Amino acid sequence: SIYWSGIAWYVPCLASLEIIQELCRKENLTCKSLGITNRNLKSYEVEYLCDYKVEEGTDYFLVKWKGWPESSNTWVPLKNLKCPLLLEYFHSDKDEYLSRLKQGKAVTVKNHIKALKPAVSQYIVKKAKQRIALQRWKEELNRKKNHKGMILVENTVDLEGPPLDFYYINEYKPAPGINVIHGIATGCECSDCPAEKCCPEEAGFFLAYNKQKKLKIQPGLPIYECNSYCRCGPECPTRIVQKGTPYSLCIFRTNDGRGWGVKTLQNIKTKSFVMEYVGEVITSEEAERRGQLYDNQGNTYLFDLDYDSDEFTVDAARYGNVSHFVNHSCDPNLQVFNVFIDNLDLRLPRIALFSTRTIKAGEELTFDYQMKGSLDMTSDSVDAVSPARKRIRTVCKCGAVCCRGYLN
Repeated sequence: SIYWSGIAWYVPCLASLEIIQELCRKENLTCKSLGITNRNLKSYEVEYLCDYKVEEGTDYFLVKWKGWPESSNTWVPLKNLKCPLLLEYFHSDKDEYLSRLKQGKAVTVKNHIKALKPAVSQYIVKKAKQRIALQRWKEELNRKKNHKGMILVENTVDLEGPPLDFYYINEYKPAPGINVIHGIATGCECSDCPAEKCCPEEAGFFLAYNKQKKLKIQPGLPIYECNSYCRCGPECPTRIVQKGTPYSLCIFRTNDGRGWGVKTLQNIKTKSFVMEYVGEVITSEEAERRGQLYDNQGNTYLFDLDYDSDEFTVDAARYGNVSHFVNHSCDPNLQVFNVFIDNLDLRLPRIALFSTRTIKAGEELTFDYQMKGSLDMTSDSVDAVSPARKRIRTVCKCGAVCCRGYLN
């Protein structure tokens, strides 16, 4: 990939990974992204195990060496391998494949060599490559995120790897000509928010949070937080959304055909802030154009910013955060609220997701793409925050008792 004027351009490389690795080694060059380091430039480190056989009573494993092309793979006796975790992965992947096929055992071939069927070893290699790719993706996500909670990645369902056309961002990415920061020049003078007249009251609304930092306003009402010009410090009780996700979350592959999903790794109390919904901020006209394309793919990443008007839309299809992977449910555990911090333009609220009830660790996080969640919203508040309209009806797979049958 190359970067020019803040835009990422991605072009295919004509050289394979193996060729690039060989060239690096010839020139004694290290490259962390290629797996070539000072540690293994002239030495060998097991990256993963590809195959297994028994020859003359000795167990052998076919080894892929880290930073070396697959053409350098070699058979190594088990007694020479010092990689217990990779051996564990190898056997678990093999058993998983065989159990799914309900078949067997290693087959015996000529000259008394016991070996795995090619399909089994191919699956093991694919799982190993997937595991490495997901690990790299997890590391990338945690490098880019700017919040306290960690991000984990998990796929125990299929061979799907990281999305190829998704880029992690922490805040809105405005399209050319759109300004999402409409320079606030003043802030509150409170020394003890919200004991004195504070930002929410200045805007004509009540403080959104109680002393336990839990939401105390009804759905449909906006949240105003102290901004960068306020006198109060980072521990101000009105600064919640701006601090980012406080929980560790896991992007995981669902086993019911809904693709990726998100689950919490920690207990979440009711009415707590969980995450923001971010993406590209585009005009409604552009959203209409993109929507025609997304409908044919069954995507639902367009989110209308229609708190005050319908001029802008958030598109999280290519640029977004963890919320990109949160699935829809007709009986959700997250609720959407409009938030204003350093931008008081009513056309451009920030979108925050709060818990509607207590959520246990390991539970999937969901929100209603039509914003008709479990919090008795009025029709006016439903219209205030709703995803962009869809043109093709998408079947809902949420599985809730109250499922409406369609996402739109």
